[in-house]
Amino acid sequence: MDRQLLIICLLTAAINLIGTLAYAARIAGVRTRRIAMSFALFNILVLVSRTSNSFLGPFLAKRIESRLATGGGDALLGDFRLVLASASIAVFLGILLVPTGQRLFAAGIGYFQVHRSTGKLMMRLASPAGFHAVRRSLRVPSLTHLRGFARDRGVGWGVLVANCLAQALIVVGVLASLYAGFLNPQYRVTASQLSAVVNGFATILLFALIDPQLSVMTDDVVEGRIEEARFRRTIVWISISRLVGTLLAQALFVPAAHSVAWIANYV
Repeated sequence: MDRQLLIICLLTAAINLIGTLAYAARIAGVRTRRIAMSFALFNILVLVSRTSNSFLGPFLAKRIESRLATGGGDALLGDFRLVLASASIAVFLGILLVPTGQRLFAAGIGYFQVHRSTGKLMMRLASPAGFHAVRRSLRVPSLTHLRGFARDRGVGWGVLVANCLAQALIVVGVLASLYAGFLNPQYRVTASQLSAVVNGFATILLFALIDPQLSVMTDDVVEGRIEEARFRRTIVWISISRLVGTLLAQALFVPAAHSVAWIANYV
């Protein structure tokens, strides 16, 4: 693995780790009863994650241009497989860090409630006190949570499958469109622009089907209709469906790239 590919994999991992940990902000909101603030924090993290995903484009595009100019395109598919694998590893790590994330976000919500400044919150996180708070918040999933994991999921399989498909499309959208440019170099710019269509559809799917379910559950927890433990299990199930989505992206990558390369001929 060369330096450029290592940077791409690390950036992909960071994006997916942030996206997975964003769900822990909802748990923190339930625990602190600061629902609006937790939603704002969740939206900030999701925005950072999905916006940062666009930064992958220039790195990967440069790699494809180099392959087209110098040859060696046979290794390009393996490079993209490594990028997809880094996304799966980061999501798995994010699931393990959900207990840590919810405690850290709860502390962040409490700090913001006093100081009312996002800038101060970021500076606090980068300070020695912030590092101490991170160390103090470190937790691993407990055996009690693991035993209760097989209980009621809180959401139906339809929601989990929809989230899985949406996450697979988001992960594969940019990568498949760029690889399609390698497969069809005559229309590689057109192919790269088609990623916006794929990601747009996946984003609509997430906001139309997944977020309303979690929002209703959040209200139910606050009103005492369901237990916090059940809500935490739901967040973990949603995160697992995201992990399965990144694995599904491995299977969808090549067919999606060929489809985009074909569509680019007729746009």
